Amino acid sequence: MITSYVRLEVRRTLRDPGFTISTIGVPVMMYLLFTNLGGGDSGYKTAAMVGMAAYGALGAALSLGTGVAEDKSTGWLRQLRITPMTPRQVVTGRALTGSVVVLPAIGGVLLAGGLANGVRMEVWQWPVVALTLWLGSLPFTLLGIGNGYRLTAQTTGVVNVACNLGLAVVGGLWFPVVLFPDWLRTLSSYTPTNRFAELGVSVTEGTAPGAAALTVIVAWALLFGAYAAVSYRRAARTV
Repeated sequence: MITSYVRLEVRRTLRDPGFTISTIGVPVMMYLLFTNLGGGDSGYKTAAMVGMAAYGALGAALSLGTGVAEDKSTGWLRQLRITPMTPRQVVTGRALTGSVVVLPAIGGVLLAGGLANGVRMEVWQWPVVALTLWLGSLPFTLLGIGNGYRLTAQTTGVVNVACNLGLAVVGGLWFPVVLFPDWLRTLSSYTPTNRFAELGVSVTEGTAPGAAALTVIVAWALLFGAYAAVSYRRAARTV
């Protein structure tokens, strides 16, 4: 049952032209503009590739919440409640959907880095970078789901855009953290996006992710997971 539900939601999401443009086209375009108009050596192009792949995954994960809110407003959530699926399976299915739809966003930027910008890494590093970013995107999927269940469709869209831009900029996905003032650099180190990108960058440098990065990611995943669960229970009482 849950497999069919995930398959349905993935098809619905990937068929949306707006999703494709915003989560794949925009990050690829921004990556190529930032790295070619402004110049930069191969190290910068590699780090920017990881940052923009992370940005695409962030947007794809958060966009799932908009779909949740729209389903809630159209009565789809009410229909799911009368199916044999439990609330836990519904939320799990949404999370699994998010884990699938972030892959094209990650893959699109990595392809642009390798084919257009000439980024070179060991063969094993390409799939490991993709896998690392894929796994690290879970907290943002949970945040998007939580927003979708708690807020209206219109409000969810606005909040997700704010979360997307705020987390991307403060987390250093658009600009190198070394350019930040000291106070903002310190703040950035506690954001999930900064540590999310750090996971991928560490792989490109041939090192294992640091304990601090993993700890911050897990902490935010637990926090956003609790938020998603509470939001779902609240939504279930009102629809």
